[in-house]
Amino acid sequence: MNPEIKTLDQQRRYDLDWLRFIAILILLFFHTGMWFNHWDWHVKNNELSYSFQYWMVWLHFWRMPLLLFISGAGTYMALNKRTPSQFVGERLKRLFIPLVFGMLVVVPPQIYYERIANFDGYWDFYKTVFQFKPYPEGGSLSWHHLWFILYLLLYSLIALPFLIYLRSPKSLRFRAFIFKMLSSPAGILFIPSILILLSQILLRPYFPEETHDLKDLGYFIFYMLFFIMGMVCYSNQNLWTSIGNSRRHLLVASLFILIPFYIVYFHFRGLIVLPWEEEQVENIFKVLGIFVSWFTVITVIAYGQHYLNKSHPWLSKIGEGLYPFYILHQTVIIAIGYYICQLDWTIGAKFWSISLSTLIFCVGFYLILIRPFNIMRLFFGVKKK
Repeated sequence: MNPEIKTLDQQRRYDLDWLRFIAILILLFFHTGMWFNHWDWHVKNNELSYSFQYWMVWLHFWRMPLLLFISGAGTYMALNKRTPSQFVGERLKRLFIPLVFGMLVVVPPQIYYERIANFDGYWDFYKTVFQFKPYPEGGSLSWHHLWFILYLLLYSLIALPFLIYLRSPKSLRFRAFIFKMLSSPAGILFIPSILILLSQILLRPYFPEETHDLKDLGYFIFYMLFFIMGMVCYSNQNLWTSIGNSRRHLLVASLFILIPFYIVYFHFRGLIVLPWEEEQVENIFKVLGIFVSWFTVITVIAYGQHYLNKSHPWLSKIGEGLYPFYILHQTVIIAIGYYICQLDWTIGAKFWSISLSTLIFCVGFYLILIRPFNIMRLFFGVKKK
């Protein structure tokens, strides 16, 4: 085989396992922070702080794209020892079942705490779920943060023909071409980011809101391109290696793009005045956000493969529990936060109390009620014991 199109099939990528763990941990602190910033969310603390937004606005643009990129690489691996029909069956089992279970069991408490004043108790509220009216237009049926699972399921099925092609000898010339285009720092930085930008120029005027609704085509394609790039980058060992070798250049670009990004953001906060119309500034910020998303994701991937591709006795156990942790974490943050935020504590004390309590609860719930029982493993997308 041409050395430029060797694959990574036979290698366990511990760096992706570690990065998945780091990304889920970031989500824990990000969603806890939503209690205290000025952005719209299901529930809010009585005292808010702009200081949360200064770091959360950066995380917002790359935390989920990173997970989608990693998921794309993992999806490429998943077809290694499966036929296409086995792959589809496995995707339905590990994604569709937890999605349905989550919408009926895990997500409803989030809506209950958002509307708690309207009901006599949780069971009085829960009956409204089975009216099967979508949230938020008066109904209580929603996927909330589980949009990621829905999108991942759809991406896996939509991308399956391309995935089959990518793993076949027919794609040798295509993969060689991709290596030629993306193997330089400039190529891996600008070609994917410009492709993502073009997709948004075409779609966002018609689908401007990030609602995670299936009709939200602009953001659906935005995240799908990160998923596909994960597949493409992982399909060629030399391309993957070149990304790691370019890490210093990627880091410089990721830091540099933050300068105009935060200048524009500080304009929105009234700390800097820019000489353009507000609509123009908003469009500039959206464009910069796309470059921040891709630059940061590929930089994290590059440094991860260089420093994190190491095994650890706990890594497989941690990895198995990450999916249930993701499914549970936002509901637990809202349920615990509802009571903690009523206390006369500082924002910092509330933030760390909610974060650490959620971490302890989710880990304990997984170890005691999910990990030992196959039926619970099925509902939370974990392989049967």
